[in-house]
Amino acid sequence: MKKIILTGDRPTGPLHLGHYVGSLKNRVALQNTGDYDEMYVFIADTQALTDNFKNPKKVHDNVIEVMLDYLSVGLNPEKVTFFIQSKIPQLCELTMYYMNLVTLSRLERNPTVKQELIQKNFENSIPVGFLTYPISQTADITAFEATIVPVGEDQLPMLEQAREIVRSFNNIYGDTLVEPVALIPDSKVCRRLPGTDGKAKMSKSLGNCIYLKDDSETVKKKVMSMYTDPNHLKVTDPGNTKDNPVFIYLEALVEESHFEKYLPDYKTLDELKAHYEKGGLGDVTVKKFLYNVIEEVLEPIRERRKYYEDNLELVHNYLQEGTKKAEAKAASTLAKVKKSMLIDYKDIM
Repeated sequence: MKKIILTGDRPTGPLHLGHYVGSLKNRVALQNTGDYDEMYVFIADTQALTDNFKNPKKVHDNVIEVMLDYLSVGLNPEKVTFFIQSKIPQLCELTMYYMNLVTLSRLERNPTVKQELIQKNFENSIPVGFLTYPISQTADITAFEATIVPVGEDQLPMLEQAREIVRSFNNIYGDTLVEPVALIPDSKVCRRLPGTDGKAKMSKSLGNCIYLKDDSETVKKKVMSMYTDPNHLKVTDPGNTKDNPVFIYLEALVEESHFEKYLPDYKTLDELKAHYEKGGLGDVTVKKFLYNVIEEVLEPIRERRKYYEDNLELVHNYLQEGTKKAEAKAASTLAKVKKSMLIDYKDIM
C-alpha cells in the first residue's frame, strides 16, 4: 500500500505562528523525508463556507493568502500536490454517500463539533452543512486514499469519526476505503499555541495571532504587549513560566543557537526559566529575546512570500495543475466506491 499524506487549512484568513508550530513546520519536514509516495495539501474552502456562507468574499480572498503561506514556509510544489477543495466535485458525491453511514446523534456527540458550536454561538440554529462537515472531511481523506493525516490535538475526534465511517463502509460494501491514521506533533507545546493575550488558543477570530506575513515592527508590538504572569509585577518578583505564553512560545521555537546570538548569559531555556521563577528577571528581557527568535523564524518566510507575491502567475499555476491532478485521483476513488455500492450500473449503461 502506498504511503499518502493529506492535510489542509480553511481559508478564513492568513496563517499564523500557531499553524506554523502545530502543522506547517511538520509538513515541510515530512515532504523532505522522502518517505511518502504522495502528499496532498488542500485549501478547504467548502468547509470554510459552512460558517462563512454569508461572507463568501472572505473565503475567496484568503485562498491565495493561504497558498502564499504554504509556499512561504517551504512547501514544495515538486513534492506536494496543492488543490482547492470546491474544485473537486467528486468530494460532494462521496459526502452524500457517507451521510447514510452516520447518525445525527453521533455527529452531535463529536467533541470538536460540540466545542465549535459553542464558540460560534449557533445554539439552536445549526446549519446542516456545519454539523456534517466531519463527513465532508472523511470524503477529503478517503478520496485521496490518505494513510496519514497530520492533525492538531483538537482534531483527533474528527479523524476518529472518519475512521468509523471507513469501517462502516467497508463492513457493508467490502474492503474499498483506506482507513487513515492521525499524526500529531511530538511536542505537546506545539499542539496548541496559546494566543498573545493568554487565551487557550491562538485564533484569528480572537485577534490574538502573530501572522506569518506580519512585518518586523508588527511582530515587535505584538510580542512586547504579550500577556505574561500577572503576579510578576516587579523584576524581583518570582514568576510563573508554566502558563506564561512568552515561555510557551520559546519552548516551541527556541534553539541553543538563539541563546548564543541573542541572550548569551543563558545556555538553555531551563536556565532562563529557573531565573524567572526565582525572581530577578524582567518580562522585557524575555520578550526581547522571544522577538529575536520569532524574527529569525519569520525572516526567510517573508522573503519567500515576497518572491511569490511578485510572481503570482506561478502560484495560480501550482493550484491549477495540482487541482487537475487531485480531481483525477478523486475520480478514481469515486469509481471504486460506486462499484462497491453497485451503483456504477455498467451492466445497464
